Amino acid sequence: MKHAEMIKLGISIGDLNGIGSEIVLRTFDDTRMLDFCTPIIFASSKIINFLKKHYKLSLHFQGIDHPSKAIDGKINVMNVWKENVKINFGEEDTTVGEYAFKSLEAATSALKNDDIDVLVTAPINKHTIQSEKFNFPGHTDYLAKELGGDSLMFMITDNLKIGLFTDHVALKDIASVITPELIEKKISIIQQTLKQDFRVEKPKIAVLGINPHSGDHGVIGKEDEEILKPTIQKIRDKGDLVFGPYSADSFFGSKNYKNFDAVVASYHDQGLIPFKTLSFGRGVNFTAGLSKVRTSPDHGTAFEIAGKNEANINSFKEAVFKAIEIFKAREEYKVLTENPLKKQGRKI
Repeated sequence: MKHAEMIKLGISIGDLNGIGSEIVLRTFDDTRMLDFCTPIIFASSKIINFLKKHYKLSLHFQGIDHPSKAIDGKINVMNVWKENVKINFGEEDTTVGEYAFKSLEAATSALKNDDIDVLVTAPINKHTIQSEKFNFPGHTDYLAKELGGDSLMFMITDNLKIGLFTDHVALKDIASVITPELIEKKISIIQQTLKQDFRVEKPKIAVLGINPHSGDHGVIGKEDEEILKPTIQKIRDKGDLVFGPYSADSFFGSKNYKNFDAVVASYHDQGLIPFKTLSFGRGVNFTAGLSKVRTSPDHGTAFEIAGKNEANINSFKEAVFKAIEIFKAREEYKVLTENPLKKQGRKI
């Protein structure tokens, strides 16, 4: 478990025409952030210098050619490329998308090789980043392929955690994608991440229905009766605290979510609309189920305000703090599972 060394926090710069670079640099323009981690931004010194001047920031950084050269107490810029990149804030640009991928690819490689401890990703444009090397609907699927494991989009705050059975899946395909096997796999990932990453010994999980009113006993669709309910019961028969399906329209307004450690939504907007409404811009996207820790802010590139120095940095800052907290919790969990008597307060 890391004590003497600072946690090395890698950052992929995202789409340079969006707000990603602004939220990254403005977060670490506050030098107090350097007390919590050693940031390593995967980009280039040239581009960071341009952005520093554009946003009129006072931050000081040093360019490095390998994460091992990073210095604690400094902002480190890993030079992934040396050439100039033309930035046109607010515009979609496939060339800029290529550099977003170069940053992500280098940061992911460093994470795989333990050259960094955690990864925080700035927003990408899911259209312009597409290429032969990146043919994924988003970060989550790419990282699952590179790092191995079954990934799950897990939206988190201190008081609300929402996982998804399906994330970037077209609405018309949802019902056919949600199978008993998928339900069991996703709930298992959530249970494990609550234990190892959030220190919840016996997780209590709520599941939202697929159809309006959870199908009203089959009147509005049969998926809840035929797929969700029997699978949830099968999981409960094993002794796990999993409940539902609950009608999604009233679940959050009634504050029922406060009775659970996590909630599982059937599809993207069913979970993210209430999450973003309740999290007030401080939510974090955590990729659960992977061997490494990756977080990101809960928003996109926001081209409409890019380059204007108007972006809210709160979600990105929270993503930094959550990555650090999860890394420490996971290291602690490893110690406890390797030495179970420590959990009981006994000396080994």
